[in-house]
Amino acid sequence: MPQPIRLKDHEKDARLVKRRVLVGGAVIILLTCVLVVRMYYLQVVQYEHHSTLAENNRIHVQPIPPTRGLIYDRNGVIIADNRPSFSLTVTRERAGDWLQVLDTVVEVLELSDEDRALFERRVRQGRRPFEPVPILFELSEEQIARVAVNQFRLPGVEVAAQLVRHYPLQEHFAHSVGYVGRINEQELKRLDPTEYAGTHHIGKTGIERFYEEELHGEVGYEEVETNARGRVLRVLNRIDPKPGKDIVLSLDSRLQEAAENALGGRRGAVVAIQPKTGEVLAMVSQPSFDPNPFVTGISFKAYGELRDSIDQPLYNRVLRGLYPPGSTIKPMVAVSGLDAGVITPTTRVFDPGFYQLPNNSHKYRNWNRNGDGWIDLNLAIARSNDTYFYDLAHKMGIDRLHDYMSRFGIGQRVALDMFEETAGLMPSRDWKRARFRQPWYPGETLILGIGQGYMQTTPLQLAQATTLMATRGKWIRPHLAKSIDGRQPVDPNPMPDIQLRDPKFWDYSIHGMEEVLHGARGTARKVGDSAVYRIAGKSGTAQVVAIKQGERYDRNKIQERHRDHALFIGFAPVENPQIAVAVMVENGESGSGVAAPVLKQVMDAWLLDPQTGQLKAEFASPQSAEVTVNDDR
Repeated sequence: MPQPIRLKDHEKDARLVKRRVLVGGAVIILLTCVLVVRMYYLQVVQYEHHSTLAENNRIHVQPIPPTRGLIYDRNGVIIADNRPSFSLTVTRERAGDWLQVLDTVVEVLELSDEDRALFERRVRQGRRPFEPVPILFELSEEQIARVAVNQFRLPGVEVAAQLVRHYPLQEHFAHSVGYVGRINEQELKRLDPTEYAGTHHIGKTGIERFYEEELHGEVGYEEVETNARGRVLRVLNRIDPKPGKDIVLSLDSRLQEAAENALGGRRGAVVAIQPKTGEVLAMVSQPSFDPNPFVTGISFKAYGELRDSIDQPLYNRVLRGLYPPGSTIKPMVAVSGLDAGVITPTTRVFDPGFYQLPNNSHKYRNWNRNGDGWIDLNLAIARSNDTYFYDLAHKMGIDRLHDYMSRFGIGQRVALDMFEETAGLMPSRDWKRARFRQPWYPGETLILGIGQGYMQTTPLQLAQATTLMATRGKWIRPHLAKSIDGRQPVDPNPMPDIQLRDPKFWDYSIHGMEEVLHGARGTARKVGDSAVYRIAGKSGTAQVVAIKQGERYDRNKIQERHRDHALFIGFAPVENPQIAVAVMVENGESGSGVAAPVLKQVMDAWLLDPQTGQLKAEFASPQSAEVTVNDDR
């Protein structure tokens, strides 16, 4: 049966549509109100905040690193300067997938996997946002062209011109001036992020490290407007950086070269000091190395070759090399004995070729096994007689010996501005008890009297002790900086001068040193005879390996690197000291035969006129009256 057809209720549909229109209109009005309120909140209430965010997206503050101060020698020769160089930089925030970008860089420039690892390590180091990080230095023209052609593949990568530290004299001042290198993670944590913003290098060793604060300068800033891709459109404001201060060193490049030539390629160290001022005139540690590769990042292979070399070119022998001073310490021991009152200038000791302690059969040998007979202080220094100084050390005792040698700087850091200096060692009773839990034995005092045993000194300490002999105890710390931005360095902790009971005690010991080179029985008279000025000096040998009691030193049975070190100290002219020098030649064996000629060549280069071969006029002075010494031979 068919269903009835329902008629449409138009009134009901009209009411439904009306309700829907009202609801929809209310929703639209509500949403419009919400939108208006939100727009009011964002544009009125939050205006300052959002305008600042928008401005930051458009304007960036970029640091301007300061120009590092220059370093000169005393004659104005540039030792460290800044050379323009093109570097490849990466900004992580603009590079997107920066690891992929680094892969592309390696591909475009045809670099190695080692370079790729180095780039990633550099980019990962902490830095300020949007700060470009240099990953490759000293780009060639070909490399710059390749980057330009492939720029579309390298977002965030730019070629930037910047100043890079350069050492034109290369290895000649590597151990004294040092070098700068990239800031590492540890340094980044302790450095002021504001002061070092935009700076990627810091002093690592030598003068570069010690005077980092003065050399660095003050960072500048500029506000720049950038586009959506981060490229700079214009500079809105700029605060110029303040360059670092220039430093003039006391080192003389010509004397430095002369000292290196005097060593003749042998391993060793030479230090020359101007006694009246404490200025270091030459500081040589051989072999040396070229510091320039360290500035931009030395390769693992090249660094490994330097680090593992048997000759240790990275090792600063002047400041860190520890050697027994040998007989070079005898003039200082003599002055100590005179001041302590245990000897006089005329005190004589009989030398049969050895020395024995009372009630002890052990023989402490003199280098001259036949003995020198009756000797006094003057002859003991001239002949470097061990027996005399065994006896003197025994009379002094370890306590007084330690006290006096410490006054000469033995066992302590003596330099004013040399960061890497080692203190050395001047042993004492307390030191041995703490180190070995043993008492001090009298025989150990004897061998200290001739500069052997536990005593360890650096060539710089020996040069300073020699300077103290030349100045009669006037303490001026040796320093490398002659002036910093025109001002002389100041010692914040000056050492007290060495005061003796009688100033003539200096003259007695110095006269003995003069006899070493100019006396009839001096150990280095051959060197002294060829000098046109008077030199006060002392030779020494430092044992590398011990020799059994009763045996003789036989060089043919000892490996070359186990042979004795050769040392020589001295100052000249005696009557008006202008230079004090300490020489150490590793495994040179003979202080008088090997180290003394090196000392004389260095002194000649400083004191003599190259045209006439005579003493320079400014160094000449009337001959002082010689000290009369009873030399009963």
